[in-house]
Amino acid sequence: MLDSKALAQITRKGIKEKQIEEQLECFSNGFPFLEITASASVEKGITVIPKEAQDGLMNEWDEYLRSDKKVFKFVPASGAASRMFKSLYEFLSSPADEPATSFVRQFFDNLEKFAFYEALNACCLEKEEKDIPTLLAEKNYKRVVALLLSEDGLNYGQLPKGALLFHRTGKDLRTAMEEHLAEGALYTKNKLGKINIHFTVSPEHRELFEHLVQRRKEAFEKRYSVDYDISFSVQKESTDTIAVDLDNRPFLNKDGSLLFRPGGHGALIENLSDIDADIIFVKNIDNVVPDSFKFSTVAYKKLLAGWLVRLQKKIFSYLKLIDGGKYSHQQVQDMIHFLQDELYVRNPGLKVLEDAELILYLKKKFNRPIRVCGMVRNTGEPGGGPFFAVNPDGTISLQILESTQIDLNDPDKKALFEEGTHFNPVDLVCAVRNYQGEKFHLPDYVDKNAGFISRKSKDGRELKALELPGLWNGAMSDWNTVFVEVPIETFNPVKTVNDLLRPEHSAS
Repeated sequence: MLDSKALAQITRKGIKEKQIEEQLECFSNGFPFLEITASASVEKGITVIPKEAQDGLMNEWDEYLRSDKKVFKFVPASGAASRMFKSLYEFLSSPADEPATSFVRQFFDNLEKFAFYEALNACCLEKEEKDIPTLLAEKNYKRVVALLLSEDGLNYGQLPKGALLFHRTGKDLRTAMEEHLAEGALYTKNKLGKINIHFTVSPEHRELFEHLVQRRKEAFEKRYSVDYDISFSVQKESTDTIAVDLDNRPFLNKDGSLLFRPGGHGALIENLSDIDADIIFVKNIDNVVPDSFKFSTVAYKKLLAGWLVRLQKKIFSYLKLIDGGKYSHQQVQDMIHFLQDELYVRNPGLKVLEDAELILYLKKKFNRPIRVCGMVRNTGEPGGGPFFAVNPDGTISLQILESTQIDLNDPDKKALFEEGTHFNPVDLVCAVRNYQGEKFHLPDYVDKNAGFISRKSKDGRELKALELPGLWNGAMSDWNTVFVEVPIETFNPVKTVNDLLRPEHSAS
């Protein structure tokens, strides 16, 4: 039972006592592994769009953009850049005065190629009255790194990843956020020339992003002949989760208050649900390239969206047919085949459903949010993968799962996991209205049993933290999900600072 002080605290955050009880049960009981039946592949579960169909799908998307429908680009951008510079922080804290690892040597050998070089050089001149070449000649490597990362300099170690200078395009220097503005202009522009982009950011960085938009928006509007509507939101406090000690009792701060932690990116399903849109593109902040490399990205964004529009038209036609009540036996059979063969939803108990039950089942499965997810071939990158998973209602459908959701101690499950040929690059196009034009309430489609418990510490004491079902994992579990193969060149994440030296990021 929570005392009056704790109850007042959760009320201020907009959290209900029942939610706390459910979270405490999760700590006590843990989360079940998901049952998987197969990994998805191009032989089964992952669609490869043939070349002869591509023009038609792109035209389908272009036609959709000319309609009155509202399209958004949704970019989770709250992540701090500190992990990008892990190796540089290790260098700063090491006894060595000169680069001792291949990573740090690569960084210094190519320093001039980074888009932030000029800004860092100006900072060195201001703080040390010496430019970078002079400092390096004096073997003052650590001062250069310190001015890049610390608050005394560019503060890149504490800034959000989206606000870092990523690319140099001619004389134009662009942050990751600006590359999303450019990218959005190439596949989401409607008939009025309007672009809708929404960034989720940390509260402490919102003003920084808003200032950056204010400073750069007009230049991008002129360059791409568009009108941007750019909005921001933060993770809601009501999605924070309670922390517990190692005995699963609420973890108390030194002042006796409950400790809450952000619920992870799965909390953003609330932000996504708040957007007034028909179709929403979802893509991570760091997966962007300069204009000279955008062709493949833009082409496949349009193909995924065209595929989504085509699926949605079919689904809506079936739902209207069901509502009309006049459908033939053959039309019902067509619906079953579409559900099984194009949406990849299987029901082992389908044959025993009576006619009325069958129609209700079909309507329930069709009348859900839809997402088309790009999948790339495995190249050893970390990330979730595409699988056929058993749902709480006993049906089997496509899901994006992390390795932590699969029982890798089970030899059969481990074999299925290792057979995976593709992984999830977070490349989603989502349809979030039903066939009657009403918005889906997206939190209704979350699998609450798909969360994750991790070990953390606070004030020198160990604790357990609870992450909500991931945005593209359990938070979208009960969506109609379709996987489409996309080429590896559409996936260009920046996980470390040296990733910016890859050809696809260093092109000017």
